Amino acid sequence: MRSLPPEDYDEEDLALEGEEPNSGSEPKKRRGKRWYIARILAGLLLAFLLLIGWLAVTAPLSKSLQPLSPPQITLLAADGTPIARNGALVEAPVEVTRLPDHVVDAFLAIEDRRFYDHWGIDPRGMARALWTNMTTGRTEGGSTITQQLAKFTFLSSKQTLGRKGREMLIAFWLEAWLTKDEILQRYLSNAYFGDNTYGLRAASLHYFHRQPERLTLAQSAMLAGLMKAPSAMAPSRHYDRAEARMRVVLKAMVDAGYLTAKEAEAVRAPALDIRTASDLPTGTYFADWALPQARALEENSYSKQTYTTTLDARLQAAARRAIARAALGKAQVALVAMRPDGEVVAMVGGKDYAKTPFNRATQARRQPGSTFKLFVYLAALEEGWKPDDTIANTPFQTGSYRPENSGDRYSPTITLEDAFARSSNVAAVRLFDKVGDKAVIDMARSFGITAPLPPGDPSMALGTASVSLIELTSAYAGVAGNRFPVKPTAFPAEEEGWFDGILGKRHSLSGRVHEDIEKMLRAAINRGTGRAAMLKAPNFGKTGTSQENRDALFVGYAGDLVVGVWVGNDDNAPLKGVSGGSVPARIWRDFMREALGERAAPTPRADPSGPVQPLDLPDLGDIPLGDVGNLRFENGQAVISGQIDGNPIDLRIDNGGLKIDSDRLTEELGRARDEVQRDVQRSLEEARRDQGTSQQP
Repeated sequence: MRSLPPEDYDEEDLALEGEEPNSGSEPKKRRGKRWYIARILAGLLLAFLLLIGWLAVTAPLSKSLQPLSPPQITLLAADGTPIARNGALVEAPVEVTRLPDHVVDAFLAIEDRRFYDHWGIDPRGMARALWTNMTTGRTEGGSTITQQLAKFTFLSSKQTLGRKGREMLIAFWLEAWLTKDEILQRYLSNAYFGDNTYGLRAASLHYFHRQPERLTLAQSAMLAGLMKAPSAMAPSRHYDRAEARMRVVLKAMVDAGYLTAKEAEAVRAPALDIRTASDLPTGTYFADWALPQARALEENSYSKQTYTTTLDARLQAAARRAIARAALGKAQVALVAMRPDGEVVAMVGGKDYAKTPFNRATQARRQPGSTFKLFVYLAALEEGWKPDDTIANTPFQTGSYRPENSGDRYSPTITLEDAFARSSNVAAVRLFDKVGDKAVIDMARSFGITAPLPPGDPSMALGTASVSLIELTSAYAGVAGNRFPVKPTAFPAEEEGWFDGILGKRHSLSGRVHEDIEKMLRAAINRGTGRAAMLKAPNFGKTGTSQENRDALFVGYAGDLVVGVWVGNDDNAPLKGVSGGSVPARIWRDFMREALGERAAPTPRADPSGPVQPLDLPDLGDIPLGDVGNLRFENGQAVISGQIDGNPIDLRIDNGGLKIDSDRLTEELGRARDEVQRDVQRSLEEARRDQGTSQQP
């Protein structure tokens, strides 16, 4: 027997020749062929299993049964008035066996004549397309119907070699697990036909107002022709192109043997029967916020849906009117109104949706200012503090932080109720230090505040953490209904059990704490910083102004409505002369008056015979009057709120008493304010003298 070099022996060879296998110090011999073959087969099997796993994850068969684009949803106001329509035209899937032969033949002739003969990839078709592209300069695709289903169901439209490879793999995967009829009907049920229309059934209803089972030959050929360029050939806008492409499809049907040339020539272009629904906006601030909630109600549906929302058309109009009356200048505005259970009845996310659909009521996160003090005082009340308890109201510094009161108004002590009403910053920070940051953070969290609240930051008491207006308003809704947290919703509130399962059990304040916080919220309106929001009905609320007047807010409730108003600049620039107690409070008041049926006082009309006209001034906000208080203009009167010698006043002076030319005040605002203040000081001196005279025996 021929000997082999030592290095060519392995243990198996030695055993066959009767020699003992090498052991110990001798080097290992080369492995046999069977060993390599076994491992190659194992590697191929592992790769195959990994490929199957990858396809199962990235290309699940169930995905080809889902609509490519979310179906159309129509949103209605609470009274049934349509307010928005959004989404694609999608209808129920088709069944190939129920379609006329000429419908299926039209698509096969123009898209994939060998569909029933190949395994997802058609080499002959690819070669033909390549030859056409090289010899004629025209671009012709070689993708089969299976490849097209793989592409628009699982892949992006990006033209890369890698994407084409994945497309072929997924095509093989679909062919291995689905029948040809299943692949074809999934393709026809999801293909895009232009005009935001997906699927053959939606397309036949949209263009011809008939079910696909009743399509004529001409209609079928026109729809099949749209596959090449759905938007560019949509017959609703480009009928001549659609008709020309229809002729190409008919010729392809003749070439494929589905029609005779005579039958194709006899086909006349079909008439369209497009029945467009009444025009509705595709989005509004409220609709954009409500739509994801509507989508979640019924996922993966092919049918159009109509949902009734909680939006109140009357209150939405009232919100728009209240904002239109406000002098906002270049500033933006947001308003959200809800019921105590979280049902949103009105929403304004900005001055003009067409210019900027960014929703400042739900998407913007800004500093809430003193409206956040609600949680500081609630934490204190929970620990046993009472509205009549006093706290120091003098300047102080905690660490490196030095809070300051607006207008440098301080006093030795102040009650909690007055501190809340007048929005004392030093009192709020002192109270925050006494109850502890954990108690305040826990209170805010229990009311649904999700903003980052870093422990140990005393500025948190003054609302330096950024929140959305709808989240803040929901927290106040929790106080209004004494049930929290409140989940804002665009649809009727869910049952209690569902809420508990999703967000956890809701809480309520004790009777004493709830009564005390409502007393303080009412004081803030009746005699505090929110006086401009005062109503005839019992009302509760709080002003908020962030650092450097970048944000101005008023949040409160009355009747069965909880409303939050925000005013600010998108670039976060400071507002000039606007605080939470000025423009936002007046917007809140104007909305609430109309919503609750209270009529605002009529604006005085000009008297042509008089030398002085009633004041018709821009919204100047509150003008500080030193130690006295603030001046604002309201319904043709100057209103002075503050105190004289420690006594609270609410003095109203008619236009005649001020002798001010409103045009000059508008044009030369700075100088006119000085004149106003001098006139007011004279009026105050007269008021002091009158007060002193009345106190003499």
